[in-house]
Amino acid sequence: MSQHQVIFSFVLTTILGCTLHAQSTPERSLLALSKKDQTLAIVDPSRLKVLARIPVGNDPHEVIASSDGKTAYVSNYGFGAYNTLAVIDLAGKKALPAIDLGPLRGPHGLAFIGEKVWFTAEAAKAIGSYDPKSGKVDWILGTGQDRTHMIWLTDDEKRIVTTNVTSGSVSIIDKIPPRMPGAPAGANNPPPRPTPPGGDWEQTVVKIGNGSEGFDVSPSGQEIWVANAQDGTISIINLASKTVTDTIAANVPGANRLKFTPDGSRVLVSSLRGGDLTIFDPSSRKEIKRLKLGHGTAGILIEPNGERAFVACSPDNYVAVIDLKSLQDVGHIDVGQNPDGLAWAIVH
Repeated sequence: MSQHQVIFSFVLTTILGCTLHAQSTPERSLLALSKKDQTLAIVDPSRLKVLARIPVGNDPHEVIASSDGKTAYVSNYGFGAYNTLAVIDLAGKKALPAIDLGPLRGPHGLAFIGEKVWFTAEAAKAIGSYDPKSGKVDWILGTGQDRTHMIWLTDDEKRIVTTNVTSGSVSIIDKIPPRMPGAPAGANNPPPRPTPPGGDWEQTVVKIGNGSEGFDVSPSGQEIWVANAQDGTISIINLASKTVTDTIAANVPGANRLKFTPDGSRVLVSSLRGGDLTIFDPSSRKEIKRLKLGHGTAGILIEPNGERAFVACSPDNYVAVIDLKSLQDVGHIDVGQNPDGLAWAIVH
């Protein structure tokens, strides 16, 4: 073999090796739960191909990935029957020991902010955070609301929003700044008191429609849109005033999840009862299109570039792929039976 052939063979082998590695471990993976199979599917979103299925324990409902994209966390829900978070090594494609939440039963909604896992605990009527570095739940706050379900946080960890399904409410929870030393006490500056670990918090409960579950905060940070499953309506809350400013007669009974597109130009709402994906214009508050995707739609995940949405069609056992330019169903992914929670894992 000539020197040129050796060099060519080496270069070709390197290119093929890099290609195979990229296919086996993409920098951005779609994570999809199968509730019935009790597995997490790792999907290559460019090829719509399942790369691995990993066991995640009883009744998995929601999934979130760490900020480095290397670890996933899954809530084992069971309406309060279970109290664990499954942990998955995404690079090694294997399950790690689960996190025991003790009395914080019914974990459901998840977020990963500030290198911690934030979660709701429905049966405990609480929210909390788990620190992977210390291996401990380091903060808990009771909401006093029934079925505290989904959770959202600001990046600075100073505001938390949750929906409370049975109470038909939204909790807006703000961190209270400590009183400045030497400042006189008054109505807006109470006498100093010991600050609990994790800081002091103030909760505002906003009453909305019945069955408040899926929600999202607008990309501008000005509004909370909440889908009310029992009423089939959408409540809009102004975050500055913490009041309901509008209620849309959306006709989405059984609404499960609601998501803004990254540019804020569209709002997508799924429905477990009707199997539709309903798309709204947030400016006009009007329906743009209603796509029939199956017999029930649940989790929604939108690409960061806003080109596609992925929608879990639970009774039909697939995840539908929606082109957000044409607003058409362009493909299905078999991630297992009864798919639900979806998330991105982006390797940094």
